[in-house]
Amino acid sequence: MIRKIGRLFTIKTKVEAYLIIYALALGAVERGSAYHDQIPGFGGWLLFLACTCAVFLAGAKILDCVEREQAERAALEAETNS
Repeated sequence: MIRKIGRLFTIKTKVEAYLIIYALALGAVERGSAYHDQIPGFGGWLLFLACTCAVFLAGAKILDCVEREQAERAALEAETNS
């Protein structure tokens, strides 16, 4: 039962990855604009930039992991079919 619930939280396709990255980006921009409102000037812009850059790093890692898992799954299927 726990395994079935765990599969709900597994990113299986690139579409799911892009949707998650989009949600992370929306949250990061919202947080960054809040930082910019609280800390006007250069410091606020730096924090805004840090929030958005974190999404780029996380998104790259998510996409890399999805591609790697898909390649492993394809190799495993090819191995069992031959």
